[in-house]
Amino acid sequence: MMGRFFWTEIVTPGKLQLFLVLLGMIFSFLFIRVSVRMIRAQVRWWPGNVSAGDLHVHHVVFGVLAMVVAGVARFAIADVSPLGNVAAVLFGIGTGLVLDEFALILHLEDVYWTEAGRASVTVTILAILLTLFVLAGAVPLDVDTASQYENTARWIVVGLITVHGLCVAVALLKGKLQLGLVGVFFMPLAMACAIRLAKPTSPWARRWYGDRPRKLARAERRHARNRARWEPWRLRLLDLVGGAPSKKG
Repeated sequence: MMGRFFWTEIVTPGKLQLFLVLLGMIFSFLFIRVSVRMIRAQVRWWPGNVSAGDLHVHHVVFGVLAMVVAGVARFAIADVSPLGNVAAVLFGIGTGLVLDEFALILHLEDVYWTEAGRASVTVTILAILLTLFVLAGAVPLDVDTASQYENTARWIVVGLITVHGLCVAVALLKGKLQLGLVGVFFMPLAMACAIRLAKPTSPWARRWYGDRPRKLARAERRHARNRARWEPWRLRLLDLVGGAPSKKG
């Protein structure tokens, strides 16, 4: 049953290498998170950090190297070569290692075990989810549907795709990054994010709420209410996956 499902849904549609990228990404992210927790706990039998003299080599370095090697190899080999599958796994492993230190790249300093370091876990989870959506057959903005229609119907579909794209753009401008990216695959979610009030610190709020204090106040109240409701749950999830930040002092 599972073998037939895998063959018909993954191999036959040509999604095997994407599946391998996803597996590599998940494996490397989980492995490196276990590793850094063991190092943090000073487990004696676990290998420590990689160093070159006094220089601590972050695992993002190995991730970048893996992605470069996999990318060059994938373009250098034939499509039918089984080495393409190896390159896909290697690229996924490299991606997981790089995304796990996304916060370091963003801040250009080691913030791994700080509050800012939680961004790495958020981005990695989001990347895994978006890859899962593509693997499951979801198409960003439904861009492949227009070719299935003719004449007037095609223009209607193109119009819907345009509206979908605009809703995603508005959602991102309103500061709803995670939901906006997921909305790339689900038009109703993108529309809901575009219609609702923007986050008070977002580019949209700075541009359109600056001379509308009542609307800005509404946005601030709603944002505070949503944070009070959902932020504790979000932080618990991030800490469960990635480990809690170090306490100051």
